[in-house]
Amino acid sequence: MNIQLNGREITTTARTLRELLAEQQIDAGCVASAVNGQFVPRNQYDSLQLEEGCQLEVLSPMQGG
Repeated sequence: MNIQLNGREITTTARTLRELLAEQQIDAGCVASAVNGQFVPRNQYDSLQLEEGCQLEVLSPMQGG
């Protein structure tokens, strides 16, 4: 299926958000995610089903000073 990940189109076989993060080698414990503009709590990463054309944003916190 084709989805948007951080503004770029990718093709994936992942069915859930957790599968997609693993496929993309993104540590699910260190990011915040939103699907179609809606924040997704980490406890829903296993159950959130991805759909063709969905828009996913994955953000990592930054530190600095």
